[in-house]
Amino acid sequence: MNYAEIKQYDVANGPGVRVSLFVSGCTHHCKECFNPETWDFKYGKPFTEETIQTILSYMEPEYVKGITLLGGEPLEHSNQKGLLPLVRAIKEKYPNKSIWCFTGYDFEKDVLGRMVNEWEETRELLSYIEVLVDGEFMIDKKDLGLVFRGSSNQRNILVQESLKSGKICLWTPAV
Repeated sequence: MNYAEIKQYDVANGPGVRVSLFVSGCTHHCKECFNPETWDFKYGKPFTEETIQTILSYMEPEYVKGITLLGGEPLEHSNQKGLLPLVRAIKEKYPNKSIWCFTGYDFEKDVLGRMVNEWEETRELLSYIEVLVDGEFMIDKKDLGLVFRGSSNQRNILVQESLKSGKICLWTPAV
């Protein structure tokens, strides 16, 4: 797996100060994507054990609330394989820090309907993710007023609650 960028301090892609990892590789190719260079799976730098250690060190301060996985597309199969060692290490070292993930895939149709049945990595990866922002970015549904979403078709899904209840549970910002 390759990655395009690591943001040590990010407040735009989830609640609080977060570390954000932008992986490389995406097959969606959304119109007016804000990160089209990350469509190429070979773009950026190789994701190594050293990269994992760097991310873990960035997450150490107490004010860092968690990590957000973006892209590119974190749920491309090769990226799931690459991300598993990272999210395992995060949950072991920082069990109270949240993991958010942005995906262009639909949670019910693609992730639960296909990926969990085809790839063993998907179920384990989901077990570590608190919030999944799903759905392709759609320029005709772009809305700058949305919280942690780019277009109105996307949803902030509470993954663990949704899996337990068998229905979609949405994350909403604390008031």
